[in-house]
Amino acid sequence: MPTLRSSSSPSSVSSPLQRAAGGGQRGLSASSSSSVSVPYGNRDSGQTSQGDSDSLSADEGSDFEDSLRRSVRKRAARRPLKTTPVAKHPKKGSRMIRGDGQKDSEVPASHLFDAVKAAKSDMQSLVDEWLDSYKQDQDAGFLELINFFIRSCGCKGNVTPEMFKKMSNSEIIRHLTEQFNEDSGDYPLTAPGPSWKKFQGSFCEFVKTLVFQCQYSLLYDGFPMDNLISLLTGLSDSQVRAFRHTSTLAAMKLMTSLVRVALQLSLHKDNNQRQYEAERNKGPGQRAPERLESLLEKRKELQEHQEEIEGMMNALFRGVFVHRYRDVLPEIRAICIEEIGSWMQSYSTSFLTDSYLKYIGWTLHDKHREVRLKCLKALKALYSSRDLTARLELFTSRFKDRMVSMVMDREYDVAVEAVKLLTIILKNMEGVLTDADCEGIYPVVYASHRALASAAGEFLYWKLFYPECETRAEGGRQRRRSPRAQRTFFHLLLSFFVESELHDHAAYLVDSLWDCAGAQLKDWESLTSLLLEKDQSACRVTAGGGGLSPPNLGDVQESTLIEILVSSVRQASEGHPPVGRLTGKKGLTPKERKTQADDKVKLTEHLIPLLPQLLAKFSADAEKVAPLLQLLNHFDLNIYCTRRLEKHLELFLQQLQEVVVKHAEPAVLEAGAHALYLLCNPEFTFFGRVDFARSQLVDLLTDRFQQELEELLQSPFLDEDEVYSLAATLKRLSAFYNAHDLSRWELYEPCYRLLRKAVDTGEVPHQVILPALTLVYFSILWTLSHLSESDASQKQLLSLKGRVVAFCELCQSCLSDVDSDIQEQAFVLLSDLLLVFSPQMILGGRDFLRPLVFFPEATLQSELASFLMDHVFIQPGELGSGHSQEDHVHIEQLHQRRRLLAGFCKLLLYGVLEMDAASDVFKHYNKFYNDYGDIIKETLTRARQIDRSHCSRILLLSLKQLYTELLQEQGPQGLNELPAFGEMRDLARRFALSFGPQQLQNRDLVVALHKEGIRFSLSEPPPAGSSGQPPNLAFLELLSEFSPRLFHQDKQLLLSYLGKGLQRVSQSLDCPWGPVTTYCHSLSPVESTAEASPQGYPRSKKRRTEGPPRRQREDGRPSQEESLQLTSIPPSPTLTSTAVKRGQPRRALGEAEEEGSSEPEHSAQGQPLSGNQRPRFSSPRRFRTLLHPPGPGLGSRLTRLRLMEEDEDEPEAHGELSEGRRDADKHSSPSEHGLDLLDSTELNLEDF
Repeated sequence: MPTLRSSSSPSSVSSPLQRAAGGGQRGLSASSSSSVSVPYGNRDSGQTSQGDSDSLSADEGSDFEDSLRRSVRKRAARRPLKTTPVAKHPKKGSRMIRGDGQKDSEVPASHLFDAVKAAKSDMQSLVDEWLDSYKQDQDAGFLELINFFIRSCGCKGNVTPEMFKKMSNSEIIRHLTEQFNEDSGDYPLTAPGPSWKKFQGSFCEFVKTLVFQCQYSLLYDGFPMDNLISLLTGLSDSQVRAFRHTSTLAAMKLMTSLVRVALQLSLHKDNNQRQYEAERNKGPGQRAPERLESLLEKRKELQEHQEEIEGMMNALFRGVFVHRYRDVLPEIRAICIEEIGSWMQSYSTSFLTDSYLKYIGWTLHDKHREVRLKCLKALKALYSSRDLTARLELFTSRFKDRMVSMVMDREYDVAVEAVKLLTIILKNMEGVLTDADCEGIYPVVYASHRALASAAGEFLYWKLFYPECETRAEGGRQRRRSPRAQRTFFHLLLSFFVESELHDHAAYLVDSLWDCAGAQLKDWESLTSLLLEKDQSACRVTAGGGGLSPPNLGDVQESTLIEILVSSVRQASEGHPPVGRLTGKKGLTPKERKTQADDKVKLTEHLIPLLPQLLAKFSADAEKVAPLLQLLNHFDLNIYCTRRLEKHLELFLQQLQEVVVKHAEPAVLEAGAHALYLLCNPEFTFFGRVDFARSQLVDLLTDRFQQELEELLQSPFLDEDEVYSLAATLKRLSAFYNAHDLSRWELYEPCYRLLRKAVDTGEVPHQVILPALTLVYFSILWTLSHLSESDASQKQLLSLKGRVVAFCELCQSCLSDVDSDIQEQAFVLLSDLLLVFSPQMILGGRDFLRPLVFFPEATLQSELASFLMDHVFIQPGELGSGHSQEDHVHIEQLHQRRRLLAGFCKLLLYGVLEMDAASDVFKHYNKFYNDYGDIIKETLTRARQIDRSHCSRILLLSLKQLYTELLQEQGPQGLNELPAFGEMRDLARRFALSFGPQQLQNRDLVVALHKEGIRFSLSEPPPAGSSGQPPNLAFLELLSEFSPRLFHQDKQLLLSYLGKGLQRVSQSLDCPWGPVTTYCHSLSPVESTAEASPQGYPRSKKRRTEGPPRRQREDGRPSQEESLQLTSIPPSPTLTSTAVKRGQPRRALGEAEEEGSSEPEHSAQGQPLSGNQRPRFSSPRRFRTLLHPPGPGLGSRLTRLRLMEEDEDEPEAHGELSEGRRDADKHSSPSEHGLDLLDSTELNLEDF
């Protein structure tokens, strides 16, 4: 009688576990590795199972072994103990007896699977119950355990006692495979839902507890464990994914538990050996022979147990791991790598060898992220122990390059783990990572992914900063945080940032180091002391005699250190990374919020007294002053009041006034205006003195402006200093007007006079015009703000309206200025102002502002469009690598042009400009797609949402404009062969794709577009006395790109429409003109395989699967099935998708075609023209109207395809056309689609 046994292939892995492979080793059988052919869907196609004879292939090409044994020998089975049955069947004469005393061959009732699935019962109690049942009836208990694993695979089948007695292991697995007929691919380990959420954890816990409870009794019984391992080994070699996945998980967890048992046995052996040596070393009078004998017996027993455990582990490793670590399923590979990592960590004596490490090294190249992640996590655990690193030297030298390269892994979580692993290697293995290795990791601190950048920051800290700053920690915490150590830290940080030249913004470096060096970065006392220290010698002896201090900071170092200071202050006060780097966290925890509030108070108290000193020291350097003024954004300004620090506020206001008067750079002025805006809060008790300081500053600037303006108006010629002074004053006033209401200083009138003179005479320098335009613009907006907040009088509204009109006229004049900066500034201000005073301003209950609504005149609209053509849609330049100064200039110019285009598009969408002006934008969609594609696409989408019909007419208008321009430049001869015409076709194709898949919704729009296009193509007759084609006829080729969006019946009627139009120019549809031929091909549905192929005759939706063949059609053609059999080479389109046909039988394919799928259409030249799809109507009766190609017995008649019952006769073809038109009228009513496309009165032939 066959037993549940088969041979297991030994591996050539050289390890201490092979001690059990000798003659005294207990054998363990494993199931055959023969493949089982599974005709069901729950299997891995293409997964080939390796036979036992091929089990050594995983070890070929080892990186560590010089030679490999290739012989395969089976372990000899060792007889189990006498107290257990040798075979898996009961002893002779024994039966499984139920309570009623009858013989029973049914499967014993099992509650193991349900209990593990519920995950509510204690695993130890559950295993104890099973052990009790096993001791009462071994066969029934073992069957219950087997069926638990089978059920855990998702198989509904069971191993019955009869199968257990009479079938071999491979036969049982084949029988179970045939019963695995689940429709879904899910099984307990992968099934969704709350009931399966905790199953894997409970399953693994059960296996662990089973081994733990059996480690002193049943584990060394040859019957249950041998056969269980044999079953799992066989299942792990199955092609059924559920069997392979579940059994591999069980086998690996079983192996992990056995490793723990082997470790305990090893410890017991060592303890026994020490006891034996101690007893034997005693004197003759003190030595106890009985104890020595018992210790020897105990050692022999432990040795036997260890050999048996190692035999089981060898069988599992060779039978399961060696094959499954390279399984096609990534989850299985991840399980194997995770478990072998735990073996190496817990039982390093046996498993932390190169023979096992190579599997992790090889799998570092796995293509699946989860597997690579498990490899890195396993290695992290190994390298974290200094005791184990000495045994990893060979592995490190072999796979170090791969680990370093994984820093650039495309999966961020894998890259993060790779950096963390290298950080651990850096800590625990000195000298392993070379400078070249580290230089490949340094740039990652500027990565956009914060977790990756933070991990690289930690690596950088341990590589560069820790050796210098933390080696002095022997004296305790106070010495470790000494000022000298902090100064060293910041000097190293500056050196790395400046010398590496990897990035321009230190904020990202600060954020990367924040998690590991946040305490040092928040040492604002050391930062400010470095910035405020006076210039002394390059190196000096410190006060404590501790040696030389670092040299003083240079100009670049000071600028960088100020940026680090501002970045650390912002990071501490706001708690989020800089722009472009996301954390993925939804919010701060209460502890983090408390820390943030405490840091904000701390930094405010420290920096308020020092900020005036910093401004005073660096007031002459605009690059350093601007970020220092930004520090006020992160202060808790209430501290000025609560801590009585008003004197420092006075000092700050004085320094702020000096900075504003001294500098004219936009960054400095904006920072100063915003800082003053933060302080000008009426809620603060010091608001009065801040407002007074602001008034003083504005008075000073206004007086200076009035004086300089009078000089300019009186004298037409100013020297450079006077021009610079006036421009600087206007820039200061403009910056403060942006943040503060300066209406009481009445700056509109003098600025308007200045601009009027500039327009009339052209004698005003352009440096003065730019800030003057901005001043007038802000003046209008602040006036509007005042009128919107209160009930304004009609006089005030009209006065503001007059200012708006006058300013628009000024800007319109500036659009033709010779200076491009003035033109762009005028365009931007016009775009914003027209948008503000558009009809949208009266929404939200502000109807009283209706008199202010302003619509630009046609001339202004025309000039705005002309400006767009001249300054935005210019020939796109090719960018280089992006690192050169020229590339940076090009990028800035591109950003400016994008802003101009966005402003113009907003005017279109908000109704300020005529929507037809959008054609000037849409016609550049394809040519400038890389630069402005996103803006134009969004504009097109919004325009279609506003008015679908108008938008489609604008698209056609864009094509008309381009065609007319090309026709005027090149003439009608050979127009369609020009590269520019090909670009127009690409644009038409992109326009057609913009209609989306809503074919029924866009039906009337597409037909109207075709009609208008046909009229345009035939609008101009050929030259008098010439037989040539009309000059616009090539436009039909552009129109053919929209043909795939038409319904079949619409195509036929458009052909008639085209024919009537051609009769006006003495031509017919069979004319030799190329554009007409191309357009007719695009309207011809004969290429649709679902409807017009020679085999594509109509079928009913419900087809018989059995029965006699259908009768032939009335025209003598065979049915589709007969035609497929009789035609040796069935005609098919050039491009035919097999995605559906390959996975569906003929019936399913036919039904899919009836539902509306169709093959792409192709022109006679082989160009794909369309892929037409029939609309899906709600009624069960559906129709199609086809234009059949000329052929024998077909002519040019229209045939309607109709869904009918199997036994229903086909109607005559002559009566189908009228009935089809009635059905079309019913499904496409004018009320639903806006246009009855089948009504001849709608296709007005008098349009020509």
